[in-house]
Amino acid sequence: MRRFFSIGSMVVVLVALLAAPSGGILAAARPGGDVIQVDPGPPGPGEARHPLVVKVQSRDQKGNPAVTNPAPSGYTPSQIQSYLGLSGNGAGMTIAIVDAYDHPNIANDLNVFSKQFNLPLICGTSGADSSNCVKFTKATPQGKTRTNAGWALEIALDVEWAHAVAPNANILLVEARSASYSNLLSAIDYAAKQSGVVVISNSWGSNEFSGENSFDYHCALSTAVCTFSSGDSGNPGGYPAYSPYVVAVGGTTLYLTSSGAVQSETAWTGSGGGVSQVEPKPSYQNNVNPYPRRGMPDVSYNADPNTGFPVYDSVPYAGQTGWFQVGGTSAGAPQWAAIIAVADQLRAGAGKAPLSSATMQTNKDLYGLSSGLYDVAIGSNGNCGTVCTAGPGYDFVTGLGSPRVGIDIALAAAP
Repeated sequence: MRRFFSIGSMVVVLVALLAAPSGGILAAARPGGDVIQVDPGPPGPGEARHPLVVKVQSRDQKGNPAVTNPAPSGYTPSQIQSYLGLSGNGAGMTIAIVDAYDHPNIANDLNVFSKQFNLPLICGTSGADSSNCVKFTKATPQGKTRTNAGWALEIALDVEWAHAVAPNANILLVEARSASYSNLLSAIDYAAKQSGVVVISNSWGSNEFSGENSFDYHCALSTAVCTFSSGDSGNPGGYPAYSPYVVAVGGTTLYLTSSGAVQSETAWTGSGGGVSQVEPKPSYQNNVNPYPRRGMPDVSYNADPNTGFPVYDSVPYAGQTGWFQVGGTSAGAPQWAAIIAVADQLRAGAGKAPLSSATMQTNKDLYGLSSGLYDVAIGSNGNCGTVCTAGPGYDFVTGLGSPRVGIDIALAAAP
């Protein structure tokens, strides 16, 4: 099955993605419990979708879902901060977030979230402490665009949870005019040129396609790193997460105590992963990947909506606004971006350059770590044998594993 679409002036052949050793195209997510996949189905030609799953709180007698609660549910920022045990707060660093379409109320929603969890408010807004506030900027370099309910919920997740993990990092939200690859990749280019940006979070992607590696350069950056969610459809995962220049984030089911201590962690069934059909194997995978093509994810993070995260969104989704409980690998990309921002804060304090991806250095550093990651060795994301099964060491379901206390220090100590 092939689809043809245009990116800029180029015509690209979109090839149905095959796994190794078995194959298939992106399918519906396979999370357990009563959940809704926000952006279901394969994207249109030349367009991306965002992997985001919402927990259904209840259903009425007709089966209509209630996806919000009067109060937030899911892991709180304080639980996640305790779980990660980061040594910094991201001060002096800027996290860029690239999404499609407009969230007209995102600044207000971020402040509602921050007030709820006692996080710094946006500088210059009512009640903000000028000595402890977050600089938030929304950029629309391609011009104003319409609002899309699903993408608005994605934006709320990305912004609020990057802030939750690195509460004093600046946040730059770059809204692409549409979900087309040309617009989203152009938004990455814009973000990479902005002063202070050290990491760019991306929670979107599509099936792989012939010629995709000609777009890898957008994240080959000398002073910043791209994080990408791997997808919520299990095996196979999607592009751009398969790019060797990005940190691809898969999904797990993580159980924490009320104080943020880890009880258990297994692979999430929806975690995007597998072996690329296009991208050659990068050198940093020589010792862990027996296939000739790039494997992913590189790392993982809690993605199960049943162990998910509270998000405040005032743009109606399914006719509802307020506190959503969400999951998906979309949750991991911004939180790993925040971890990298804190690592760069520590690096700056030690007089070291920020992590970069121009020579795939950040991924080389990740694959060389001896601490800061937990090997998630239980679970699967499909029915394709070892490629779909988590196991000891690197695997194509959870990658190298999930962050643990010391991950920021380990990355700060990298060359």
